[in-house]
Amino acid sequence: MSRIGMQPVAVPDKVKVAINGANMEVQGPKGKLHLTLHALIEARQEGSTLHLARKNETREAKALHGLSRSLVSNMVKGVTQGFTKELEINGVGYKADVKGHELQLALGFSHPILFQLPKGISAAVDAKKTRVTLEGIDKQLLGVTAAKIRSYRPPEPYRGKGIKYADEVIQRKEGKSAGK
Repeated sequence: MSRIGMQPVAVPDKVKVAINGANMEVQGPKGKLHLTLHALIEARQEGSTLHLARKNETREAKALHGLSRSLVSNMVKGVTQGFTKELEINGVGYKADVKGHELQLALGFSHPILFQLPKGISAAVDAKKTRVTLEGIDKQLLGVTAAKIRSYRPPEPYRGKGIKYADEVIQRKEGKSAGK
């Protein structure tokens, strides 16, 4: 039995949930999100809670039960509070800047990298231009966007230069030593 899937999802007063067969729409103060549930999972709303149940006891249905509940919970949290992800840029001359709906990155290449932010994701840069804060209501899209920005210059283990998540710890390596 899925322990996560059996837990109900609390729906705040300002959030509206519409269930139409396998399609689910969650609308709140920050926006609207859609999800198509797998055929093995069904959702029902009872008052201010959502319950997800599996249609049979197959291994696949058990695996999808907890996943679906987590996705729905993230949708509800996203339309009420939203999600943030912070990136740090380390390196001499490495910096970021926001121009409209575009993130401009200077990462030691011969040209600046212009990253078009997806719809629903906004970015802010601190005064030092080395800390980027991404915000959005879709947790999955936010994570993909942060990973794509990080992939332009992942942190290297010798000097720690590159883009890393704010809570990420880079294991540093010792450089080459002279022959003995």
